[in-house]
Amino acid sequence: MIRTLVVDDESLIRAGLRFIIESAPDVEVVGEAEDGDQAVDVVRRLKPDVVLMDVRMPRYDGLAATSAIRRLAPAPAVIILTTFDTDDHVFTALEAGACGFLLKDTSPHDLIRAIRLAHAGDSMLSPRVTRRLIHRLTTDQPIRRRRDALARLEALTGREREVLIEVGLGRSNTEIAARLNMSEATVKSHISHLFDKLAVTNRVQVAIAAYRAGLVD
Repeated sequence: MIRTLVVDDESLIRAGLRFIIESAPDVEVVGEAEDGDQAVDVVRRLKPDVVLMDVRMPRYDGLAATSAIRRLAPAPAVIILTTFDTDDHVFTALEAGACGFLLKDTSPHDLIRAIRLAHAGDSMLSPRVTRRLIHRLTTDQPIRRRRDALARLEALTGREREVLIEVGLGRSNTEIAARLNMSEATVKSHISHLFDKLAVTNRVQVAIAAYRAGLVD
């Protein structure tokens, strides 16, 4: 079972999310929290696999809580689930270590899929957020920033750079293995090396590195 924590300041939304999540045979809600501060405490106590995190909450918002949770050991995957899709929220959440950013109009099917992907170490962004993210990364790209982004990749081997591009294109480990003629275990090993060399914690951040360097259109 994928152990999930639901964080939202509205009890009705928490109840609705619990109903949707527990309709899946392999996912369960092990706890709830009504603000970011409480979420960090519950994560320490219950050690969930995945956290569904709202952004705007009293006292301690979801972005600050995401950053705090991702510094814990072990750290669960965090999916931001919100009605707000502003660029600042998206970038702050991803830089804080969130592996997904979904809007609250996401279908139940896609919500369950996002939880499963997060638990497997993959990422998922809502289509609208993905389009905005790609647009910002590819059109608002100063030369100096791109040069700095390329400098970050100098420590990568040629094979690691190929895997980086495939991750940037949103391909799964299975798809990358087929395209690059390697085993899935080897793909996972390369991605682990990317995490270490780029000082990131999830695939979304790897993809952002590829976009910023101009390796993915």
